Amino acid sequence: MWLNLSSSSSSSSSSSLLMFSLFLFTSHALAEQDIIDSTCQKCSKHDPNIAYNFCVTSLQADPRTYRADLHKLGLISIKLVHHNLTTTRQRIKEMLKEMANDPYIRACLDDCLELYSGAIDKIKQSIQDYKSKHYEDANIHISSVMDASNTCEDGFKEKEGAVSPLTKRNNNVFQLSAIALTIINMLQ
Repeated sequence: MWLNLSSSSSSSSSSSLLMFSLFLFTSHALAEQDIIDSTCQKCSKHDPNIAYNFCVTSLQADPRTYRADLHKLGLISIKLVHHNLTTTRQRIKEMLKEMANDPYIRACLDDCLELYSGAIDKIKQSIQDYKSKHYEDANIHISSVMDASNTCEDGFKEKEGAVSPLTKRNNNVFQLSAIALTIINMLQ
């Protein structure tokens, strides 16, 4: 009889521990979702250029959002901008090798490469400024990144019939930058 009680008690104890662990995991996941959801709602209401679903999807894609508060979420958003700038610059380099036949598109891509290279320097500086809580300086650098993505996109529009091969990437950089700026403004 003692063995059955002990076994039942052990089983009950293990079950309770499992339930408690599941509760903690679920609580953390809900807290993560809450901060992302509330932040993205504020971002999309503050700036019509920010799509709520884009914001949520972008922030959830980064595993660092687990247990993030608003300040950490801001840093994560800036690092997402940095990642997108870096991959876009790499893609531009690849396109320059592939699109040697169209001199206009090539010239636009050369301009975009220069813009994105400068934007990477700016976003690196904004990360340092953000970590030092120099939010106004970070804001200025991130705003220049937004300008770079717009200028890149606009360059293709100067010739009738030209189509930007970077529209989606430019838009992503713009929206991610807008999210970072909105979070910075929430912190000030």
